[in-house]
Amino acid sequence: MKLFSFFNSSASYRVRIALALKGIDYQTEGVNIRAGEQYHAKYLQHNPVGVVPTLIDDSGDAIGQSLAIIDYLDRRFPAPLLLPQEARLRAQVLEIALAIACDIHPVNNMRILRYLTDELQVSESQKKSWYAHWIKVGLSAVERLLEQSNSGNYCVGEQVTLADCCLIPQWANALRMGCDLSDYPRCQRIYQHCNTLPAFIAAAPENQPDVIPA
Repeated sequence: MKLFSFFNSSASYRVRIALALKGIDYQTEGVNIRAGEQYHAKYLQHNPVGVVPTLIDDSGDAIGQSLAIIDYLDRRFPAPLLLPQEARLRAQVLEIALAIACDIHPVNNMRILRYLTDELQVSESQKKSWYAHWIKVGLSAVERLLEQSNSGNYCVGEQVTLADCCLIPQWANALRMGCDLSDYPRCQRIYQHCNTLPAFIAAAPENQPDVIPA
């Protein structure tokens, strides 16, 4: 398998965690989204949306969108299962994962931030305020969802799920952007615990072959 990825793309990070948890061998091909490589014609043949990640499976088929990729991996390689089979647990995992992947991430990703600065001409401080606002709104909701799920070291239950695969990259990006995260102790506990696990360490941005030094 081959994963088209960018080292600090949170969507790519989610998929790298899932691949590492399942012990799947794959090749990484870096796509520098800062330089616009996701819009090159060759890449758009794999992913018409022009975003990362894209997974090329062992049959040569291309799959885009991180949650679709992880669902595909879960069905092909069910150990460990990242989406529980029991209906209520599955719903809890999806509720948390989608609160991050659909509510926080889309308004704070790079193409949105660039539109704010390049097209709407907002200042750097205004851009950071935008980012911090949506982190506060989103993680406040996630923290309440974690209270409902009685989270411990993981978002739901006693093992890693899709929810953790989404939370850790989002938290890492919020840290990188200098957000105040002191109001989310459950999120922080999960982040700190998961980052002791080999799969999360292997998937971390700083450990990727396409990492760009700060």
